[in-house]
Amino acid sequence: MAMMMEGKRGQDWINLVLAICLFISPWIIGFAAETMPAWNAWIVGVALGALALATLSVFAEWEEWVNLVLGLWLIVSPWLLGFMANANAMATHVILGILVVAVSAWAVWDVHHPHAHA
Repeated sequence: MAMMMEGKRGQDWINLVLAICLFISPWIIGFAAETMPAWNAWIVGVALGALALATLSVFAEWEEWVNLVLGLWLIVSPWLLGFMANANAMATHVILGILVVAVSAWAVWDVHHPHAHA
């Protein structure tokens, strides 16, 4: 059980780092002047960071599911919000979205397969 909790904490730290990367990406990658992708990155980055911090203090499975949905949103948002022509913003959203989905799915899987670490 302790190993499972350590794994979850690790996953939550990864999600926190991904949230920070997403939040600063408009400035680092160079799309801060583009309103839609920049605001999407900032809003979703704050939401992911807040969920990661909340999960680090008290774990709840629903937080991992919300992270997974936010990751899926990041993947599809370039097309739904119309910034797919901005290659840097699109790639950033899609890549970080895939990583968030993977880490969140891993955390949910761990909840439902506690003996996998034994």
